[in-house]
Amino acid sequence: MAALGRQGRYMAPNEINESTGLNLTPHVIRDRLQDLVKEGKITSKGIARGTKYKIVKSHSAAIRMMLPTPEIKARGEVSFPLSKPAEKVREYVTAPLLNRASIGYKRSFLDEYRPNTSSYLTEEDKEILLGIGQVEAQTQPAGTYARKILNRLLIDLSFNSSRLEGNTYSLLDTERLIKDGAPAAGKNPQETHMILNHKDAIEYLVEPSDQVGLNRFAITNLHAHLAENLLGNPAAEGRLRTVPVDIGRSAYIPTAVPQLIEECFNLILAKTQQIQNPYEQAFFLLVHIPYLQPFEDVNKRVSRLTANIPLFRQNLCPLSFTDVPRRLYIEGLLGVYELNDLALFKEVFLWAYRRSVSRYKVIQESLGAPNPVNLRHRDLIKQIVSELVKVRASKETTTDKIARLLDTNLEIDDRNEVINAIERVLVSLHEGNIARFKLTLSEFQQWKANW
Repeated sequence: MAALGRQGRYMAPNEINESTGLNLTPHVIRDRLQDLVKEGKITSKGIARGTKYKIVKSHSAAIRMMLPTPEIKARGEVSFPLSKPAEKVREYVTAPLLNRASIGYKRSFLDEYRPNTSSYLTEEDKEILLGIGQVEAQTQPAGTYARKILNRLLIDLSFNSSRLEGNTYSLLDTERLIKDGAPAAGKNPQETHMILNHKDAIEYLVEPSDQVGLNRFAITNLHAHLAENLLGNPAAEGRLRTVPVDIGRSAYIPTAVPQLIEECFNLILAKTQQIQNPYEQAFFLLVHIPYLQPFEDVNKRVSRLTANIPLFRQNLCPLSFTDVPRRLYIEGLLGVYELNDLALFKEVFLWAYRRSVSRYKVIQESLGAPNPVNLRHRDLIKQIVSELVKVRASKETTTDKIARLLDTNLEIDDRNEVINAIERVLVSLHEGNIARFKLTLSEFQQWKANW
């Protein structure tokens, strides 16, 4: 759909396949196109191998809205057109630091926000975001979609969030590190830690748990994941700060009063929990966590991952910050810090989400529907995989061990599906995905050697 929406003309299946970048097999792309014709979303002309497809007019506007604003190149970096208010913010924050007035934390910026009465996003913004971001049935358990695309999300979000911090790992380096555990040559160990910490933190967020939500326990533990081995003081991992911090290249001076940090951090979470719209929740967190700077460091990383929690919980497309210009992202935050003006940062957020959607919509179309049996017995599958690895089951003994571990009350059809699912997971295990099964690296390596 996204490929057809971009072109707005009749296209052959091989053209569509090339446009998606997914390299789907001919029968998969053909079947998907035929389904879209039946659903009335696209039309076709021609016969047999000469058949071409085009998006129907009623769907083209929605698809165009989903796609990112056309890009331009500025100083070698991706950019996009800005409104006059956003340009005004940018003009101020790019002026020499000596020309910008020093300013401290304004609690009134937080206090004056009234959940579901105040709103940083317009109703039109919310409708558009919801329209393009729905990718999974709302009846599915929370986090279903995030877990479905987890392998891709781990790479995309880890890479882009780290890139916004100045990390020099390439996307390919990041993929190798996450999938194979192979650090890139010549990189600072801190950069490697940053990527791996993102991976652990994302896996923590998508794990089904009543404790992972918009609450203090989840956010402080998220910080601990992201900050591991990166702070001078290990005791600061997962704790609100009690020391002053400063913001480089900014006239903004965050508060250094521990009591105020504590009160405002709790208030941010309380207000976020009251907000009904998931996109307003996400943007509110992206604004107020960095503005408060509740931790000694790693605050922006915490905000970027925390902003995904409301999206994960409602099975909406995640915000992976794909291609977000680092320069505009930082300038948008400086506008929040020094002016409490959201104009630039909001446009970065809206552009970033459209960019993420355009990526994951294509991935979604290639995934197909989840197996309901696997979904129903998801926890059982994980538990058995974990036990098999921990006892170092070999290929020869695995089938018998699965049979012994399975619930004898499972219906025969479900039982066969679950056995197949367990076997598929075992053959696809690697160092980059074992954390989902609560396995240590040494447990995995010992099992692999025996396997």
